[in-house]
Amino acid sequence: METPGPTDVLHLTVDGVGVEVPDDGGTLLDVLRDRIGIRSVKDGCSPQGQCGCCTVLVDGQARVSCVTPARRVSGRTVTTLDGLDPEVRTAWAEAFCATGGSQCGFCTPGIVVRFAGLRAGADYAGIPDRDRAARALHAHLCRCTGWQTVLEAWEAYGSAPPVDSDRGPAIRRATLEGRTSQAVGPEVVLGRGGFAADTVPEGSLVAVPDGRGGWAMGDTPAAARQVAGKVPGRRTPAAAIPPLDVPDGDWDAEIRTSWVEPAYLETDASWCVPGGEPASPLANGGAFGAKLGSEAPAAARSLANEHGCPVVVLVSREDSVLTGAKRPPVAGGARADGTGRLRVVRTPGIAEAVAAVAPGLKVEEVDVPGPPTSANLRAAGWAEAVVLLTGSGAMAPGQPVVSPEGAEATAVVDHDAIRVTVRCGEPLDEVVLRSYCIGAAHMAWSWITSEGLSVDDDGVVHDLTVRSFGIVRATETPTITVEVLADDGLPVNGSDAVFAAVAAATWCHRGCSPELPTG
Repeated sequence: METPGPTDVLHLTVDGVGVEVPDDGGTLLDVLRDRIGIRSVKDGCSPQGQCGCCTVLVDGQARVSCVTPARRVSGRTVTTLDGLDPEVRTAWAEAFCATGGSQCGFCTPGIVVRFAGLRAGADYAGIPDRDRAARALHAHLCRCTGWQTVLEAWEAYGSAPPVDSDRGPAIRRATLEGRTSQAVGPEVVLGRGGFAADTVPEGSLVAVPDGRGGWAMGDTPAAARQVAGKVPGRRTPAAAIPPLDVPDGDWDAEIRTSWVEPAYLETDASWCVPGGEPASPLANGGAFGAKLGSEAPAAARSLANEHGCPVVVLVSREDSVLTGAKRPPVAGGARADGTGRLRVVRTPGIAEAVAAVAPGLKVEEVDVPGPPTSANLRAAGWAEAVVLLTGSGAMAPGQPVVSPEGAEATAVVDHDAIRVTVRCGEPLDEVVLRSYCIGAAHMAWSWITSEGLSVDDDGVVHDLTVRSFGIVRATETPTITVEVLADDGLPVNGSDAVFAAVAAATWCHRGCSPELPTG
Protein backbone atom coordinates (compact mmCIF):
# COMPACT_ATOMS: atom_id res chain seq x y z
CA MET A 1 0.00 0.00 0.00
CA GLU A 2 1.35 3.44 -0.92
CA THR A 3 1.92 5.89 1.87
CA PRO A 4 -0.67 8.69 1.64
CA GLY A 5 0.73 12.06 0.78
CA PRO A 6 0.45 14.99 3.18
CA THR A 7 -3.10 16.06 3.90
CA ASP A 8 -4.72 18.49 6.29
CA VAL A 9 -6.64 15.77 8.11
CA LEU A 10 -6.01 12.06 8.66
CA HIS A 11 -8.91 9.62 8.83
CA LEU A 12 -8.45 6.51 10.97
CA THR A 13 -10.64 3.94 12.59
CA VAL A 14 -9.42 3.47 16.16
CA ASP A 15 -11.03 0.77 18.32
CA GLY A 16 -14.07 0.77 16.06
CA VAL A 17 -14.57 4.54 16.05
CA GLY A 18 -13.84 6.88 13.14
CA VAL A 19 -11.28 9.51 14.09
CA GLU A 20 -10.08 12.67 12.34
CA VAL A 21 -6.77 14.19 13.44
CA PRO A 22 -4.52 16.89 11.99
CA ASP A 23 -1.66 15.68 9.86
CA ASP A 24 1.15 17.34 11.78
CA GLY A 25 3.83 14.83 10.89
CA GLY A 26 3.50 13.02 14.22
CA THR A 27 3.57 9.32 14.99
CA LEU A 28 0.70 6.95 15.56
CA LEU A 29 1.67 6.92 19.24
CA ASP A 30 1.31 10.71 19.35
CA VAL A 31 -2.19 10.38 17.92
CA LEU A 32 -3.27 7.59 20.24
CA ARG A 33 -1.95 9.01 23.52
CA ASP A 34 -1.98 12.77 23.04
CA ARG A 35 -4.80 13.36 20.56
CA ILE A 36 -7.25 10.63 21.58
CA GLY A 37 -6.12 9.97 25.15
CA ILE A 38 -5.69 6.17 25.02
CA ARG A 39 -3.41 5.46 27.97
CA SER A 40 -3.11 1.68 27.61
CA VAL A 41 -0.64 2.38 24.78
CA LYS A 42 2.59 3.05 26.69
CA ASP A 43 5.61 5.13 25.71
CA GLY A 44 8.64 3.22 26.94
CA CYS A 45 11.41 4.20 24.53
CA SER A 46 9.97 6.62 21.95
CA PRO A 47 11.24 7.26 19.37
CA GLN A 48 13.51 4.17 19.41
CA GLY A 49 10.84 1.59 18.55
CA GLN A 50 12.63 -1.10 20.55
CA CYS A 51 10.67 -1.95 23.71
CA GLY A 52 7.26 -2.96 22.30
CA CYS A 53 5.25 -1.14 25.00
CA CYS A 54 3.35 0.88 22.38
CA THR A 55 2.33 -2.12 20.22
CA VAL A 56 -1.05 -1.91 18.48
CA LEU A 57 -2.72 -3.79 15.63
CA VAL A 58 -2.96 -2.07 12.24
CA ASP A 59 -5.40 -4.01 10.05
CA GLY A 60 -4.78 -6.94 12.39
CA GLN A 61 -0.96 -6.84 12.21
CA ALA A 62 1.17 -5.90 15.20
CA ARG A 63 2.88 -2.55 14.78
CA VAL A 64 5.14 -0.50 17.06
CA SER A 65 3.31 2.82 17.08
CA CYS A 66 6.13 5.12 18.27
CA VAL A 67 8.00 4.75 14.96
CA THR A 68 4.93 4.52 12.72
CA PRO A 69 4.10 7.87 11.04
CA ALA A 70 0.43 8.59 11.57
CA ARG A 71 -0.08 9.50 7.91
CA ARG A 72 1.10 6.01 6.96
CA VAL A 73 -1.97 4.46 8.59
CA SER A 74 -4.53 6.99 7.30
CA GLY A 75 -7.62 5.13 6.13
CA ARG A 76 -6.70 1.99 8.06
CA THR A 77 -8.02 0.28 11.18
CA VAL A 78 -6.07 0.55 14.44
CA THR A 79 -6.84 -1.65 17.44
CA THR A 80 -5.39 -0.98 20.87
CA LEU A 81 -5.76 -3.09 23.98
CA ASP A 82 -8.91 -1.11 24.79
CA GLY A 83 -10.42 -2.10 21.44
CA LEU A 84 -10.04 -5.86 21.85
CA ASP A 85 -13.24 -7.83 22.47
CA PRO A 86 -14.11 -7.52 26.20
CA GLU A 87 -14.12 -11.30 26.63
CA VAL A 88 -10.66 -11.48 25.05
CA ARG A 89 -9.35 -8.76 27.39
CA THR A 90 -10.80 -10.56 30.40
CA ALA A 91 -9.26 -13.88 29.36
CA TRP A 92 -5.82 -12.32 28.96
CA ALA A 93 -6.12 -10.50 32.29
CA GLU A 94 -7.03 -13.75 34.02
CA ALA A 95 -4.16 -15.61 32.35
CA PHE A 96 -1.56 -13.03 33.37
CA CYS A 97 -2.90 -12.82 36.93
CA ALA A 98 -2.97 -16.62 37.31
CA THR A 99 0.69 -16.97 36.30
CA GLY A 100 2.16 -13.76 37.70
CA GLY A 101 2.99 -12.68 34.15
CA SER A 102 2.64 -8.98 35.00
CA GLN A 103 4.37 -7.08 37.78
CA CYS A 104 4.61 -3.30 37.24
CA GLY A 105 2.38 -3.84 34.19
CA PHE A 106 3.97 -1.25 31.97
CA CYS A 107 5.02 -3.61 29.19
CA THR A 108 2.00 -5.92 29.55
CA PRO A 109 -0.56 -4.12 27.32
CA GLY A 110 1.77 -4.23 24.33
CA ILE A 111 2.49 -7.91 24.92
CA VAL A 112 -1.23 -8.71 25.26
CA VAL A 113 -1.97 -6.93 21.98
CA ARG A 114 0.76 -8.87 20.18
CA PHE A 115 -0.41 -12.16 21.69
CA ALA A 116 -4.02 -11.40 20.77
CA GLY A 117 -3.01 -10.61 17.20
CA LEU A 118 -0.92 -13.75 17.02
CA ARG A 119 -3.80 -15.95 18.13
CA ALA A 120 -6.25 -14.24 15.79
CA GLY A 121 -3.95 -14.27 12.75
CA ALA A 122 -4.99 -16.23 9.70
CA ASP A 123 -1.62 -17.97 9.64
CA TYR A 124 -1.99 -19.31 13.17
CA ALA A 125 -3.89 -22.47 14.01
CA GLY A 126 -3.67 -25.41 16.35
CA ILE A 127 -2.31 -25.93 19.83
CA PRO A 128 -0.70 -22.92 21.52
CA ASP A 129 2.94 -22.86 20.47
CA ARG A 130 5.24 -21.66 23.28
CA ASP A 131 8.22 -21.29 20.96
CA ARG A 132 6.18 -19.17 18.59
CA ALA A 133 5.15 -16.92 21.47
CA ALA A 134 8.74 -16.69 22.72
CA ARG A 135 9.93 -15.56 19.28
CA ALA A 136 7.15 -12.98 19.18
CA LEU A 137 8.52 -11.56 22.44
CA HIS A 138 11.74 -10.58 20.64
CA ALA A 139 9.89 -7.37 19.78
CA HIS A 140 9.38 -6.61 23.48
CA LEU A 141 11.35 -5.96 26.63
CA CYS A 142 10.25 -6.80 30.16
CA ARG A 143 12.56 -6.18 33.10
CA CYS A 144 10.30 -7.58 35.82
CA THR A 145 9.11 -11.06 34.96
CA GLY A 146 12.00 -12.89 33.31
CA TRP A 147 9.70 -13.93 30.43
CA GLN A 148 8.75 -17.35 31.80
CA THR A 149 5.53 -16.30 33.50
CA VAL A 150 4.58 -14.31 30.39
CA LEU A 151 4.88 -17.48 28.32
CA GLU A 152 2.90 -19.36 30.95
CA ALA A 153 0.17 -16.72 30.51
CA TRP A 154 0.21 -17.41 26.77
CA GLU A 155 -0.46 -21.07 27.52
CA ALA A 156 -3.07 -20.34 30.21
CA TYR A 157 -5.20 -18.13 27.95
CA GLY A 158 -8.81 -19.26 28.02
CA SER A 159 -8.37 -21.69 30.91
CA ALA A 160 -7.25 -19.49 33.81
CA PRO A 161 -9.64 -19.11 36.77
CA PRO A 162 -11.32 -15.80 37.62
CA VAL A 163 -9.17 -13.46 39.67
CA ASP A 164 -9.66 -13.68 43.44
CA SER A 165 -11.28 -10.49 44.69
CA ASP A 166 -9.19 -10.56 47.90
CA ARG A 167 -5.89 -9.16 46.68
CA GLY A 168 -4.58 -8.00 50.05
CA PRO A 169 -1.94 -10.75 50.51
CA ALA A 170 -0.85 -10.44 46.86
CA ILE A 171 -0.48 -6.67 47.16
CA ARG A 172 1.50 -7.02 50.38
CA ARG A 173 3.91 -9.54 48.82
CA ALA A 174 4.29 -7.44 45.65
CA THR A 175 5.05 -4.37 47.75
CA LEU A 176 7.75 -6.26 49.68
CA GLU A 177 9.37 -7.53 46.50
CA GLY A 178 9.07 -4.32 44.48
CA ARG A 179 9.97 -2.13 47.48
CA THR A 180 7.23 0.35 46.69
CA SER A 181 3.44 0.37 46.77
CA GLN A 182 2.08 -2.00 44.14
CA ALA A 183 -1.29 -2.78 42.63
CA VAL A 184 -2.06 -6.35 41.60
CA GLY A 185 -4.91 -7.54 39.42
CA PRO A 186 -6.63 -7.28 36.04
CA GLU A 187 -6.46 -3.48 35.91
CA VAL A 188 -2.66 -3.65 35.97
CA VAL A 189 -2.57 -6.18 33.10
CA LEU A 190 -4.89 -3.94 31.12
CA GLY A 191 -2.72 -0.85 31.41
CA ARG A 192 -4.33 0.90 34.34
CA GLY A 193 -1.53 0.71 36.88
CA GLY A 194 -1.64 4.43 37.73
CA PHE A 195 1.62 5.60 36.16
CA ALA A 196 2.21 9.32 36.48
CA ALA A 197 2.41 9.78 32.70
CA ASP A 198 -1.11 8.30 32.45
CA THR A 199 -2.79 10.50 35.09
CA VAL A 200 -1.75 13.94 33.83
CA PRO A 201 -4.39 16.69 34.21
CA GLU A 202 -5.87 18.09 31.00
CA GLY A 203 -4.16 21.18 29.68
CA SER A 204 -0.79 20.34 31.21
CA LEU A 205 2.39 21.66 29.67
CA VAL A 206 5.01 19.01 28.94
CA ALA A 207 8.64 19.38 29.98
CA VAL A 208 11.55 17.22 28.81
CA PRO A 209 15.29 17.62 29.50
CA ASP A 210 16.89 20.00 27.01
CA GLY A 211 20.34 18.37 27.28
CA ARG A 212 21.85 21.48 28.86
CA GLY A 213 20.64 21.08 32.42
CA GLY A 214 17.28 22.76 31.81
CA TRP A 215 13.83 21.85 30.49
CA ALA A 216 12.21 22.25 27.09
CA MET A 217 8.46 22.94 27.12
CA GLY A 218 5.64 22.12 24.73
CA ASP A 219 1.94 21.37 24.56
CA THR A 220 2.63 17.70 23.81
CA PRO A 221 5.57 15.33 24.34
CA ALA A 222 6.35 15.51 20.62
CA ALA A 223 6.37 19.32 20.68
CA ALA A 224 8.60 19.40 23.75
CA ARG A 225 11.04 16.94 22.19
CA GLN A 226 11.15 19.07 19.05
CA VAL A 227 12.03 22.16 21.11
CA ALA A 228 14.75 20.16 22.87
CA GLY A 229 16.09 18.87 19.56
CA LYS A 230 15.86 15.26 20.74
CA VAL A 231 17.01 12.49 18.42
CA PRO A 232 16.90 8.73 19.02
CA GLY A 233 19.80 7.24 20.91
CA ARG A 234 22.27 4.96 19.17
CA ARG A 235 24.04 1.76 20.10
CA THR A 236 27.81 2.00 20.26
CA PRO A 237 30.22 -0.69 19.09
CA ALA A 238 32.42 0.14 22.09
CA ALA A 239 32.65 -2.55 24.76
CA ALA A 240 31.60 -2.18 28.37
CA ILE A 241 34.98 -1.82 30.11
CA PRO A 242 35.28 -2.25 33.90
CA PRO A 243 36.73 1.05 35.20
CA LEU A 244 38.43 -0.32 38.35
CA ASP A 245 41.46 -2.57 38.83
CA VAL A 246 41.51 -5.48 41.25
CA PRO A 247 43.50 -4.59 44.38
CA ASP A 248 46.88 -6.29 44.73
CA GLY A 249 46.78 -9.46 46.77
CA ASP A 250 46.97 -13.23 46.83
CA TRP A 251 43.36 -13.97 45.89
CA ASP A 252 41.47 -17.19 45.35
CA ALA A 253 38.93 -15.33 43.21
CA GLU A 254 38.78 -11.96 41.46
CA ILE A 255 35.96 -9.98 39.88
CA ARG A 256 35.60 -6.77 37.84
CA THR A 257 32.30 -5.29 36.68
CA SER A 258 31.22 -2.32 34.60
CA TRP A 259 28.26 0.01 35.05
CA VAL A 260 24.92 -1.79 34.65
CA GLU A 261 21.76 -0.01 33.47
CA PRO A 262 18.64 -0.83 35.56
CA ALA A 263 16.72 -0.80 32.26
CA TYR A 264 13.29 -0.21 33.68
CA LEU A 265 10.64 0.54 31.07
CA GLU A 266 8.02 2.47 33.00
CA THR A 267 8.37 6.18 32.24
CA ASP A 268 10.30 8.32 34.73
CA ALA A 269 7.64 10.99 35.07
CA SER A 270 5.89 13.30 37.50
CA TRP A 271 3.30 16.05 37.26
CA CYS A 272 2.23 18.84 39.55
CA VAL A 273 -0.30 21.64 39.74
CA PRO A 274 0.72 25.10 41.00
CA GLY A 275 1.11 24.97 44.77
CA GLY A 276 0.46 21.23 44.86
CA GLU A 277 2.42 18.08 45.60
CA PRO A 278 3.99 16.28 42.63
CA ALA A 279 2.81 12.85 41.53
CA SER A 280 5.16 10.04 42.47
CA PRO A 281 7.28 8.64 39.63
CA LEU A 282 7.17 5.28 41.42
CA ALA A 283 3.44 4.73 40.78
CA ASN A 284 3.14 0.97 40.18
CA GLY A 285 6.77 0.42 39.34
CA GLY A 286 9.68 1.11 41.61
CA ALA A 287 12.30 0.13 39.03
CA PHE A 288 13.91 -2.01 41.75
CA GLY A 289 15.21 1.11 43.45
CA ALA A 290 16.40 2.96 40.33
CA LYS A 291 13.86 5.80 40.54
CA LEU A 292 14.20 6.63 44.22
CA GLY A 293 16.44 9.57 43.32
CA SER A 294 14.34 10.81 40.37
CA GLU A 295 14.58 14.51 39.61
CA ALA A 296 11.13 14.57 38.01
CA PRO A 297 9.00 15.48 41.10
CA ALA A 298 11.08 18.51 42.11
CA ALA A 299 11.20 19.72 38.52
CA ALA A 300 7.44 19.29 38.08
CA ARG A 301 6.73 21.32 41.22
CA SER A 302 9.14 24.11 40.26
CA LEU A 303 7.90 24.37 36.67
CA ALA A 304 4.22 24.28 37.65
CA ASN A 305 4.74 27.15 40.08
CA GLU A 306 6.79 29.08 37.52
CA HIS A 307 4.28 28.74 34.68
CA GLY A 308 1.11 28.87 36.78
CA CYS A 309 -0.41 25.75 35.23
CA PRO A 310 -0.08 21.97 35.53
CA VAL A 311 3.21 20.63 34.19
CA VAL A 312 4.22 17.04 33.50
CA VAL A 313 7.91 16.19 33.42
CA LEU A 314 8.87 13.28 31.18
CA VAL A 315 12.42 11.94 31.25
CA SER A 316 13.21 10.30 27.92
CA ARG A 317 14.84 6.91 27.63
CA GLU A 318 18.09 8.52 26.46
CA ASP A 319 18.09 10.95 29.38
CA SER A 320 17.36 8.28 31.96
CA VAL A 321 20.32 6.29 30.62
CA LEU A 322 22.60 9.32 30.61
CA THR A 323 21.70 10.63 34.06
CA GLY A 324 19.89 7.85 35.93
CA ALA A 325 21.38 5.75 38.73
CA LYS A 326 23.42 2.68 37.73
CA ARG A 327 24.62 -0.42 39.48
CA PRO A 328 28.06 0.61 40.72
CA PRO A 329 31.14 -1.03 39.19
CA VAL A 330 33.29 -3.11 41.52
CA ALA A 331 36.71 -4.78 41.42
CA GLY A 332 37.81 -7.11 44.16
CA GLY A 333 39.63 -10.18 45.36
CA ALA A 334 38.77 -12.67 48.08
CA ARG A 335 40.41 -15.59 49.85
CA ALA A 336 38.91 -18.90 50.89
CA ASP A 337 38.74 -17.68 54.50
CA GLY A 338 36.30 -14.90 53.52
CA THR A 339 38.75 -12.03 53.73
CA GLY A 340 39.57 -9.73 50.86
CA ARG A 341 39.24 -6.26 49.37
CA LEU A 342 36.48 -4.78 47.26
CA ARG A 343 36.91 -1.55 45.34
CA VAL A 344 33.63 0.18 44.51
CA VAL A 345 32.79 3.36 42.62
CA ARG A 346 31.84 5.79 45.40
CA THR A 347 28.22 5.12 46.30
CA PRO A 348 26.52 6.17 49.56
CA GLY A 349 25.47 3.14 51.60
CA ILE A 350 27.42 0.58 49.55
CA ALA A 351 30.01 -0.21 52.26
CA GLU A 352 27.25 -0.92 54.77
CA ALA A 353 25.48 -3.19 52.26
CA VAL A 354 28.64 -5.25 51.72
CA ALA A 355 29.42 -5.44 55.44
CA ALA A 356 25.97 -6.91 56.13
CA VAL A 357 26.83 -10.14 54.27
CA ALA A 358 30.63 -10.12 53.94
CA PRO A 359 32.27 -8.54 57.01
CA GLY A 360 35.65 -9.97 55.96
CA LEU A 361 35.77 -7.85 52.80
CA LYS A 362 37.40 -4.44 53.24
CA VAL A 363 35.56 -1.89 51.08
CA GLU A 364 37.44 0.91 49.33
CA GLU A 365 35.32 3.57 47.58
CA VAL A 366 36.89 5.22 44.54
CA ASP A 367 35.95 8.38 42.62
CA VAL A 368 35.59 7.55 38.92
CA PRO A 369 34.06 9.72 36.15
CA GLY A 370 30.75 8.24 35.09
CA PRO A 371 27.00 8.22 35.59
CA PRO A 372 25.55 8.30 39.10
CA THR A 373 25.31 5.05 41.06
CA SER A 374 22.96 3.84 43.79
CA ALA A 375 23.01 1.29 46.60
CA ASN A 376 19.22 1.11 46.31
CA LEU A 377 19.34 -1.07 43.20
CA ARG A 378 18.54 -4.75 43.68
CA ALA A 379 21.14 -6.20 46.12
CA ALA A 380 23.75 -3.70 44.90
CA GLY A 381 27.16 -4.35 46.44
CA TRP A 382 26.25 -7.26 48.64
CA ALA A 383 25.30 -9.51 45.69
CA GLU A 384 28.74 -8.81 44.18
CA ALA A 385 30.25 -9.78 47.53
CA VAL A 386 28.31 -13.08 47.53
CA VAL A 387 29.48 -13.81 43.98
CA LEU A 388 33.12 -13.17 44.93
CA LEU A 389 32.99 -15.22 48.13
CA THR A 390 31.35 -18.15 46.34
CA GLY A 391 34.04 -18.14 43.68
CA SER A 392 36.79 -18.02 46.32
CA GLY A 393 35.43 -21.01 48.21
CA ALA A 394 34.48 -18.99 51.28
CA MET A 395 30.87 -19.89 50.48
CA ALA A 396 30.17 -23.38 49.18
CA PRO A 397 28.20 -23.73 45.92
CA GLY A 398 24.57 -24.25 46.82
CA GLN A 399 25.05 -22.80 50.29
CA PRO A 400 22.04 -20.68 51.31
CA VAL A 401 22.52 -16.99 50.63
CA VAL A 402 21.12 -14.91 53.48
CA SER A 403 20.05 -11.37 52.62
CA PRO A 404 20.51 -8.46 55.06
CA GLU A 405 16.78 -8.82 55.82
CA GLY A 406 17.11 -12.49 56.69
CA ALA A 407 15.66 -14.17 53.58
CA GLU A 408 17.41 -17.35 52.44
CA ALA A 409 17.85 -18.59 48.86
CA THR A 410 19.78 -21.36 47.13
CA ALA A 411 20.41 -21.75 43.42
CA VAL A 412 21.71 -24.46 41.11
CA VAL A 413 22.55 -23.52 37.52
CA ASP A 414 23.39 -25.77 34.60
CA HIS A 415 23.27 -25.41 30.82
CA ASP A 416 19.50 -25.50 30.50
CA ALA A 417 17.95 -24.77 33.90
CA ILE A 418 18.05 -22.59 36.98
CA ARG A 419 16.65 -24.19 40.15
CA VAL A 420 15.89 -21.98 43.11
CA THR A 421 14.64 -22.42 46.67
CA VAL A 422 13.58 -19.44 48.76
CA ARG A 423 12.51 -18.92 52.37
CA CYS A 424 11.32 -15.41 53.18
CA GLY A 425 8.75 -15.65 55.95
CA GLU A 426 5.08 -16.15 55.26
CA PRO A 427 4.70 -16.38 51.45
CA LEU A 428 1.39 -14.44 51.51
CA ASP A 429 0.80 -15.16 47.81
CA GLU A 430 2.93 -17.83 46.14
CA VAL A 431 2.00 -16.76 42.58
CA VAL A 432 3.32 -13.25 43.18
CA LEU A 433 6.37 -14.45 45.13
CA ARG A 434 7.24 -17.01 42.45
CA SER A 435 6.90 -14.35 39.73
CA TYR A 436 9.31 -11.97 41.47
CA CYS A 437 11.78 -14.79 42.14
CA ILE A 438 11.72 -15.88 38.49
CA GLY A 439 12.26 -12.27 37.46
CA ALA A 440 15.18 -11.95 39.89
CA ALA A 441 16.74 -15.18 38.58
CA HIS A 442 16.49 -13.92 35.00
CA MET A 443 17.97 -10.55 35.99
CA ALA A 444 20.90 -12.28 37.71
CA TRP A 445 21.55 -14.64 34.78
CA SER A 446 21.36 -11.72 32.36
CA TRP A 447 23.67 -9.54 34.49
CA ILE A 448 26.37 -12.17 34.81
CA THR A 449 26.29 -13.33 31.20
CA SER A 450 25.56 -10.30 29.04
CA GLU A 451 24.75 -6.96 30.70
CA GLY A 452 27.03 -3.95 30.75
CA LEU A 453 27.05 -0.30 29.77
CA SER A 454 29.66 1.40 27.61
CA VAL A 455 31.07 4.44 29.44
CA ASP A 456 34.12 6.31 28.10
CA ASP A 457 37.11 7.60 30.07
CA ASP A 458 35.36 10.94 30.52
CA GLY A 459 32.39 9.24 32.16
CA VAL A 460 30.00 9.69 29.22
CA VAL A 461 27.53 6.87 28.53
CA HIS A 462 27.48 5.71 24.90
CA ASP A 463 24.88 2.92 24.92
CA LEU A 464 21.59 4.81 24.65
CA THR A 465 19.09 2.30 23.23
CA VAL A 466 17.14 -0.22 25.27
CA ARG A 467 18.64 -2.98 23.13
CA SER A 468 22.15 -1.92 24.16
CA PHE A 469 22.02 -3.16 27.71
CA GLY A 470 22.33 -6.88 27.03
CA ILE A 471 19.06 -8.08 28.57
CA VAL A 472 18.62 -11.77 27.72
CA ARG A 473 15.60 -12.54 25.53
CA ALA A 474 12.89 -15.11 26.16
CA THR A 475 14.31 -17.64 23.70
CA GLU A 476 17.72 -17.46 25.42
CA THR A 477 16.57 -17.78 29.02
CA PRO A 478 17.01 -21.12 30.82
CA THR A 479 13.97 -22.72 32.42
CA ILE A 480 13.59 -21.42 35.97
CA THR A 481 11.98 -23.44 38.77
CA VAL A 482 11.21 -21.94 42.16
CA GLU A 483 10.44 -23.85 45.36
CA VAL A 484 8.99 -21.70 48.12
CA LEU A 485 9.91 -23.22 51.48
CA ALA A 486 7.27 -23.20 54.20
CA ASP A 487 7.78 -20.47 56.75
CA ASP A 488 5.34 -18.78 59.11
CA GLY A 489 7.74 -16.02 60.09
CA LEU A 490 7.50 -12.32 59.35
CA PRO A 491 7.36 -11.86 55.55
CA VAL A 492 10.40 -10.14 54.04
CA ASN A 493 11.71 -9.50 50.53
CA GLY A 494 12.85 -12.81 49.04
CA SER A 495 13.73 -11.97 45.44
CA ASP A 496 16.91 -10.05 46.32
CA ALA A 497 18.32 -13.16 48.00
CA VAL A 498 17.34 -15.15 44.89
CA PHE A 499 19.13 -12.60 42.71
CA ALA A 500 22.37 -12.94 44.68
CA ALA A 501 22.17 -16.75 44.83
CA VAL A 502 21.53 -17.12 41.10
CA ALA A 503 24.24 -14.59 40.25
CA ALA A 504 26.81 -16.57 42.27
CA ALA A 505 25.70 -19.92 40.83
CA THR A 506 25.71 -18.54 37.27
CA TRP A 507 29.20 -17.07 37.70
CA CYS A 508 30.55 -20.38 38.96
CA HIS A 509 28.76 -22.23 36.15
CA ARG A 510 30.47 -19.89 33.66
CA GLY A 511 33.90 -20.64 35.09
CA CYS A 512 34.33 -17.63 37.43
CA SER A 513 35.63 -15.37 34.66
CA PRO A 514 37.16 -12.33 36.41
CA GLU A 515 35.45 -9.81 34.14
CA LEU A 516 31.70 -9.41 33.79
CA PRO A 517 29.76 -9.96 31.72
CA THR A 518 31.08 -13.40 30.92
CA GLY A 519 29.60 -13.48 27.39
